[in-house]
Amino acid sequence: MAGGLGSRLYPCTLVTNKHLLPVYDKPMIYYPIETLVRAGCKDILIVSGSALGEIAKLIGNGHEFGLESVLYAYQDKADGISGALRLAKSFVGKEKFIVILGDNILFDDISSYVEQFINEPDKSCKLFIKEIENPTSFGVAEIRNDRIVRIIEKPKIPVSNYAVIGLYMYDYHVFDLIKDLKPSKRGELEITDVNMIYVNQNRVSHAILQSKWIDAGSVKSLLEASNLIAQMSENKTI
Repeated sequence: MAGGLGSRLYPCTLVTNKHLLPVYDKPMIYYPIETLVRAGCKDILIVSGSALGEIAKLIGNGHEFGLESVLYAYQDKADGISGALRLAKSFVGKEKFIVILGDNILFDDISSYVEQFINEPDKSCKLFIKEIENPTSFGVAEIRNDRIVRIIEKPKIPVSNYAVIGLYMYDYHVFDLIKDLKPSKRGELEITDVNMIYVNQNRVSHAILQSKWIDAGSVKSLLEASNLIAQMSENKTI
């Protein structure tokens, strides 16, 4: 998912999509693609808006990443993650699949979680959680007895330090849920609303990430991501 307006990064995003901005020595969008490749993905769909042509020019057919194919879908308005996700219906078909936001940079190898989710017949959704100091800018998960019981979007007072990051796995039934969603007060089809349906149906599992994770969608976090990756590169850990 590489759409959105990138308003947190103005004025850097006035003339370009945020996912094309550099994070140390690579465009931001390279990092989530590399996460998918490490997880075993061979075919991906990139959803974006007006910058779709520039992204397609950069990524091409994806062979340099080890992908077999890359398809592209145009999102004509910024109506939320679920709004972008519904454009993937024909691409997904009847498969289980992974969704990752183009500004999320993580270093965990999620391949074992992918395999686990594929073999969980009673689960239709898998969420990824990261414990952080201040999760008020994200969906926050309340966990009891190793089960997510509630997700609160951007709470002023968080019920935990567990942020739901921009990495999700679903089965194809998610498109039926999106079809019935109502826009939120900010005019978007919220992914938290989708995830809460799965929570209430007890059809969601979760994994808590151990390695560093950065949402690089703000000026501060973009700098943090560049500095971290520079340091890791110098230490030969990536």
